Amino acid sequence: MADEYWKWDAVALAQAIRARTISSRDAVAACIGRMRAVNPQLNAVTCDLSDAALAAADRADAAVARGVKSNEPLGPLHGVPVTIKENIDQEGCATVNGVAAFKDLVATADSPVVANWKRAGAIIIGRTNTPAFSFRLDTVNDFRGRTYSPWSRTHTPGGSSGGAASSVAAGITPLAHGNDIAGSVRYPAYCCGLAGLRPSFGRVPAYNPSGKAERVISAQLMSVQGPLARSVRDVRVGFHAMAAGDRRDPWWVPVPLEGAPWKTPVRVAVVSDAADLGGAAPSAPIAAALAQAARALADAGFDVVDDKTPGFTAAFELWFEMLIPEFRRFMQADFERDGDDGIRTAMKLVLNNVPDRGVDAHLKALADRTRLIRDWYAFLERTPLVLAPVCTELPYAHGFDIESAQRTMEIWRQSSTLMALPVLGLPGIAVPTGVADGLPVGVQIIGPRFREDLCLAAAEAIEARAPRLTPIDPRGWES
Repeated sequence: MADEYWKWDAVALAQAIRARTISSRDAVAACIGRMRAVNPQLNAVTCDLSDAALAAADRADAAVARGVKSNEPLGPLHGVPVTIKENIDQEGCATVNGVAAFKDLVATADSPVVANWKRAGAIIIGRTNTPAFSFRLDTVNDFRGRTYSPWSRTHTPGGSSGGAASSVAAGITPLAHGNDIAGSVRYPAYCCGLAGLRPSFGRVPAYNPSGKAERVISAQLMSVQGPLARSVRDVRVGFHAMAAGDRRDPWWVPVPLEGAPWKTPVRVAVVSDAADLGGAAPSAPIAAALAQAARALADAGFDVVDDKTPGFTAAFELWFEMLIPEFRRFMQADFERDGDDGIRTAMKLVLNNVPDRGVDAHLKALADRTRLIRDWYAFLERTPLVLAPVCTELPYAHGFDIESAQRTMEIWRQSSTLMALPVLGLPGIAVPTGVADGLPVGVQIIGPRFREDLCLAAAEAIEARAPRLTPIDPRGWES
């Protein structure tokens, strides 16, 4: 039994550890055992912290024992195994970010998310792979190698948090950290049959002490930290734990995690029109997933309505107009110097689709963002939830983002919601609905800023009426 604790979710582990039904060492050892069994096939965890994790688990168990006598408070993730993506600072570990040149960039302090999860009692057993500079929807780099999906040897686990998603889907840990500037939490969750939350802008603090300069302004406005898990309730506890304030992030906003009750039944709009989705209509499996999710929400008491949203196309297009000019000026030289062939090719194909229109156009794009946000806020006042695709196609085969400039833009249009939400600053959660053609399929719930609680409630309603897909053993290795 003890060797199967890796199958448990984070909430169940935390409850059992607190009750002394099991020990943290048992839970951590089981997850380490699972990591050693499946990670050689997946290459999801690229930095093994097993020894430190077992020592931390012993300290966690000692704290539980002390608490029995002294009522010592225990955090919501006390003794629970987790992983951290290799692009944020964790004291004593290199912030590699998929780049060989950063292999000796050892952090001297924890980033806010790592510090918050440690304070919540989480035990970090490893760090997970990401593409070079965390800037692709596939997870592969020349330094760490390719991460594989446990679903398929030939299909992407998503990116850039592909290592996080692959590891959780295969049962290495129940909960993982990721981050999202263009879908890097939601797309890997979708590809691996998980739930993954992109919180609102300003909700979870972020800062890398090892950084030599501040990030470009569009990255500051659009990048967020978020959790991936096999259950929505684990996403919730992981999110709550990582959202504690940190003075190092001036964008963080002290807003309650639970908002005021919304008038019931809560209205949900469904977006499936190609014109609202970057010009890409949902494929048959995605259309079926949207219909299934809509029925689940209606069965749970939500009011699924035919209400026209402002659409995601304009915000999707603005993502490129905001970030790509800053990439050209401030980031491209670093990618060319330190990146691998994959990231250089992927970004070249993006640049081929986005002509340099000058400073005035860039400044106008930054200003136009406010108008789009205003339009969405007005819509969400009457219809607070939106059901939409994560991507209009099933998970892609490896190499999908380095084929051609035409193919690159086609893929981005099929994933328009991934970039639209960072522009709008809204929360979104990917939630699985089932399997199609042997691959996981799911949908996305989007809500008002700082109303992750509404998104999570809707996601739980969808989850309750869908098959549980993970943890799974790696599949398709004979391909």
